[in-house]
Amino acid sequence: MEAPRLAHTMSSPTSPCEEVIKNLSLEAIQLCDRDGNKSQDSGIAEMEELPVPHNIKISNITCDSFKISWDMDAKSKDRITHYFIDLNKKENKNSNKFKHKDVPTKLVAKAVPLPMTVRGHWFLSPRTEYTVAVQTASKQVDGDYVVSEWSEIIEFCTADYSKVHLTQLLEKAEVIAGRMLKLSVFYRNQHKEYFDYIREHHGNAMQPSVKDNSGSHGSPISGKLEGIFFSCNTEFNTGKPPQDSPYGRYRYEIAAEKLFNPNTNLYFGDFYCMYTAYHYVILVIAPVGSPGDEFCKQRLPQLNIKDNKFLTCDEEDGVMVYHHAQDVILEVIYTDPVDLSLGTVAEITGHQLMSLSTANAKKDPSCKTCNISVGR
Repeated sequence: MEAPRLAHTMSSPTSPCEEVIKNLSLEAIQLCDRDGNKSQDSGIAEMEELPVPHNIKISNITCDSFKISWDMDAKSKDRITHYFIDLNKKENKNSNKFKHKDVPTKLVAKAVPLPMTVRGHWFLSPRTEYTVAVQTASKQVDGDYVVSEWSEIIEFCTADYSKVHLTQLLEKAEVIAGRMLKLSVFYRNQHKEYFDYIREHHGNAMQPSVKDNSGSHGSPISGKLEGIFFSCNTEFNTGKPPQDSPYGRYRYEIAAEKLFNPNTNLYFGDFYCMYTAYHYVILVIAPVGSPGDEFCKQRLPQLNIKDNKFLTCDEEDGVMVYHHAQDVILEVIYTDPVDLSLGTVAEITGHQLMSLSTANAKKDPSCKTCNISVGR
């Protein structure tokens, strides 16, 4: 019996490529092994050969969709009614094991004009390598299929979150940001050896380094943006930075206006959690016109430095005043070098809480508060 059509589940209203979709219609989605090309168990019959797809091209790749096209011989082309698309994560290309339970790898789609858009956040994740192969098929009156041989296997990688997706994360983060508290300094904890190394080998200036892979898997700043990590959260009862830190017993403090002022731009970078009640928001501060500013301008939503839910900078009675969101932990990345002489280094009196470190931390994909429906 023919499975119900699932075409309406293939498109996402949040994707920027919505208008270019070619009427892709799924008639069935099923698990399939590619060990054999034709299987009696799956109702596929062996009859006249159909053209084998070749010269496969993948284009218009986003974090949860791609376009696929191919060439094929004219012989029996008019008999083709369906395409079978076998999609696997590259590391699992010989099996059908996926992160989410019961996620299929074989798409059975009606034959539509090429290129054809394949979309679905339930089987496509951002920044992930996949393999894909294609068969042509002709559905018979008895429900069986005549199929071609499989095409060659093509590899491709999905894209990062776009600004549209990051804006969705931004809006989710705004919901839980909470009230604003005053702050006066940014701070950075490290081991004593780190600061000694900076003085000896970098002329007293902390240098930007590539951001790790913590946070959302689709974040465009992970592994790409260069910057220096700072914190800015304060304790609500003292208005000062907490005495504990996951990152080291020595803390560099710098007046907020030295890093964040009208000559800098502020960007939203990510929103995530690590299987705990704490939620983290990554913000990027970049001097106007700097390489970091140009990088962020192309990829991240920009925030009004005077009016946003996370970190603000405004002038009151001729003095710069700063506020931060109380209910999220802010991770601030500054994209230029920072000279140690602009602040002070001192040992903290609290504890080094290593368990709270977010270095290369993986985001909880099941959290409804900080996930959007375009992969994790």
